Amino acid sequence: MAEESTRDRWDPGVQSYASMGYYDPDYEPEDTDVLAVFRVTPQAGVDPIEAAAAVAGESSTATWTVVWTDRLTAHDRYRGKCYRLDEVPGRPGEYFAYVAYDLDLFEEGSITNLTSSVIGNVFGFKPLAALRLEDMRIPVAYVKTFPGPPHGIVTEREYLNKYGRPLLGATVKPKLGLSARNYGRVVYEACRGGLDFTKDDENINSQPFMRWRDRYLFAMEGVNRAIAETGELKGHYLNVTAATMEDMYERAEFARSLGSVIIMMDLTVGYTAMQSMSKWARRNGMLLHLHRAGHSTFTRQKTHGVSFRVLAKWCRLIGVDHLHAGTVIGKLEGDPNTVRGFYDTLRENHIPADAGTGIFFDQDWASLPGVLPVASGGIHAGQMHQLLDLFGDDVILQFGGGTIGHPMGIAAGAEANRVALEAVVKARNEGRDLLGEGPAVLREAARGCRSLEAALAVWGEVTFEYTSTDAPDAVPTATR
Repeated sequence: MAEESTRDRWDPGVQSYASMGYYDPDYEPEDTDVLAVFRVTPQAGVDPIEAAAAVAGESSTATWTVVWTDRLTAHDRYRGKCYRLDEVPGRPGEYFAYVAYDLDLFEEGSITNLTSSVIGNVFGFKPLAALRLEDMRIPVAYVKTFPGPPHGIVTEREYLNKYGRPLLGATVKPKLGLSARNYGRVVYEACRGGLDFTKDDENINSQPFMRWRDRYLFAMEGVNRAIAETGELKGHYLNVTAATMEDMYERAEFARSLGSVIIMMDLTVGYTAMQSMSKWARRNGMLLHLHRAGHSTFTRQKTHGVSFRVLAKWCRLIGVDHLHAGTVIGKLEGDPNTVRGFYDTLRENHIPADAGTGIFFDQDWASLPGVLPVASGGIHAGQMHQLLDLFGDDVILQFGGGTIGHPMGIAAGAEANRVALEAVVKARNEGRDLLGEGPAVLREAARGCRSLEAALAVWGEVTFEYTSTDAPDAVPTATR
């Protein structure tokens, strides 16, 4: 590094990324800059500053050697700049590298372009043992190039005429193997029993045992029968995920023709397809549910990949109305503080930086509609007080096995969840301590509801207690 500092920036050959300007601790980020923070783990013997500069360079304009065509651009403006480098507390050999990117590096309204730039080649860079994108600050100037969710939380509640409580859902189980008629029976029983929604799961598309058109017909028959019997608006998330966009549009159009209020898609369709379906949903007045299928392949590990908080921001920009975001107490990965940060990112208009929830930057969404988080995966009626305490009202609580596995049947499982929810909401509104009194509130409600009594007997003691793999690095200091 000392020898290279005497070389001219434009000397031919290989120079360090830092000496070419990709590390600039004096740089003051502009309000319009896209900011990112990476967890950088250099290979043994690699200088951390050079590793951080390489991340800034390889995710913007740099390559492995000096190129004279840089002189044909405003290179000092277009290059990414690592402006801050911090050691990660309690994790030797890991560093938080803060990088600023000029807004003009990105195509307006394109998450595909943003991701191709920021996470394109750099994650395979040999001098890095591991790399993780921890958070991003999306400037208002870029936010305003995206339309965001087709409806958002407020408009969705107005569509459904449901206020003052979380919404209830259930994923049809088993995921695979049911005939279309039996599938529709599950939808009907669950909606009739008290749920607001039922849903397809991520891997039910159009298999030999149940083609998509048949599923849609029987599912919507079940929804409509439940609406007629309960007087409440209901819905079933019809999964339009398919091999091509043409197939997805065909399925979405058919769902609309049947009177469905909502469709769903999987994260695995890719960012361009997701944004295309968002545009279709907005144009056709359909709620759009996104299942985060496959996300843990790159969001779960502490040192390598992309944090879910970043994915949540991308999905809000892409424009979905629902997104699975963790339960904390269910069967899937989720640290309480980290998940709270995910929910804030999806729902709030302004999110301040908060090391305790893993939020590195202030984020202003400039009135971009909020996304309704979905809590699903191994939750049951006995946890209702915990779920309401954790997530409040603006959430969808989905009990798949916790509805369909009820010993008295599907409708009884739905009834148990609805009674538990309304009892806990009433207790909350009366000012009672949910965490302290919640179990007693549920037992009291169960005395007048056999289905809830049975649910508590079967699942009341079921928990999933495992150490989270992705907790914030800052540990709050205890106070008196």
